[in-house]
Amino acid sequence: MRVRLVVTFVVVALVSALTATALAYRDARTAVLQRTQNAAVDDLRERVTAVAADFDVPPDQQSLSRFAAKVSEGLGGNIVVARYQDLSAVSDSLADTTSRITTELRTAVTTGDQARFQRVRWRGDPYLVVGTPVRFGDGDRRTSGLEVYAITDLRAERDDTAALLDSVRAGMVPVVLLAAVLALLAAGTVLRPVRKLGRATRELAAGDLGTRVVVSGHDELADLARTFNETADALQSSDTELREQEAKARRFVADVSHELRTPLAAMTMVATVLEEDADQLPPDAARAARTVGAETARLSRLVEDLMEISRFDAKAVRLNAAEVDLAGTVRASLALRGWTDRVRTDLPEGLRVVVDRRRFDVIVANLVGNALRHGAPPVTVTLGTAGAAEGSADGEWVVLSVADHGPGLPPEARERVFDRFYKADAARTRGAADDSGQGSGLGTAIALENARLHGGTIEAADAADAADAANTAAGPARGAVFTLRLPLRRTGEDTE
Repeated sequence: MRVRLVVTFVVVALVSALTATALAYRDARTAVLQRTQNAAVDDLRERVTAVAADFDVPPDQQSLSRFAAKVSEGLGGNIVVARYQDLSAVSDSLADTTSRITTELRTAVTTGDQARFQRVRWRGDPYLVVGTPVRFGDGDRRTSGLEVYAITDLRAERDDTAALLDSVRAGMVPVVLLAAVLALLAAGTVLRPVRKLGRATRELAAGDLGTRVVVSGHDELADLARTFNETADALQSSDTELREQEAKARRFVADVSHELRTPLAAMTMVATVLEEDADQLPPDAARAARTVGAETARLSRLVEDLMEISRFDAKAVRLNAAEVDLAGTVRASLALRGWTDRVRTDLPEGLRVVVDRRRFDVIVANLVGNALRHGAPPVTVTLGTAGAAEGSADGEWVVLSVADHGPGLPPEARERVFDRFYKADAARTRGAADDSGQGSGLGTAIALENARLHGGTIEAADAADAADAANTAAGPARGAVFTLRLPLRRTGEDTE
């Protein structure tokens, strides 16, 4: 913007200087030529009047030559041509006057009754030719048939106007330089607050809501700075309020979850006792006891999930990473929950990676449990590695896929499946062996947070999409596929 402003300023100054120069040159040239023309016409008229008083008509060649010489003497030596019918006399016998006195001028002098003039160029130089008819004296205004022409050299006037033009051209250089200096000063004055405002805007966009600009003056830029400060104040106030509300909400969730743990522990013990004695109770009471136990267990999981989410929100979670055998960890997670017989696995041995074993177990448990609850058998867990994408600087990745053969996920569910408390039960069925009730809607969200904590991610897709991406030809695929991707790190590598 500074360059554009300076260039515009200089161009305007240059155009103004050129325009002023052209007008000044035109006016000066016109004034000089007008003055020369008027003087030449007046001088010729007065000299011809004075010399013609003693001139007899009709003249002979000798008297006509003397007449031309006398007129030339009073005109500062200008070349004078006198004509009378077929006779012609030149004050300077060596001068070429034929090409300088044009036919148009002769016709105008012959047919007119006043002096006429014409500017001509001869051999590249300018000349002024003035012609006048000679009249009889004593009040007789008839023409005598005598014509007189004076040729005036205009080279001096041409040189004077050329010198004026050169002077003006030389004066344009400092004018343009001065315009450039003034443009730089103006650009600095105008752009300095704009740059400050731009820098403050970038800082505000980067999250520094305390950024303000100094307001000086009462112009439009000052109004803009004041508006920016007011906007920043409002944004900071809104941000502070939102942060306070968010902190209160997190504290509320954490406090409620914490307060529920004690009564839930007591309820769990009671429910456990009731479930153990359910076989000895009447059928309705036994069913009620088992329902209370299942719902108490579900409520306990929800409280634990809420506490885990609140820890993620408060950024109070840390990795306790160590090198583990992933295949063994996945088998242990399935065996702990009694899912070994319900899940097919493809787990290569010897894949040792630095992860937080407990959090990796949470990811596996949530993804597999979600497939068992909402998908259809068989549920398959596949473990492997993948290289970096083409053009990427990332290293190798650990890839864990959990696939089921249920109805799959519709597009709108795939976009929101990792949102908290979102459930896609309308599109997915519950497993026949699942009698624990609906999930809390936090499982996939917690799994994603744990994956991000490891520097990885989880993606959800239909089995058909995954098959197309893998270029498989095993027939039409059904169900949903959740794919965990974690950086492949081993002992001694930076895990951050």
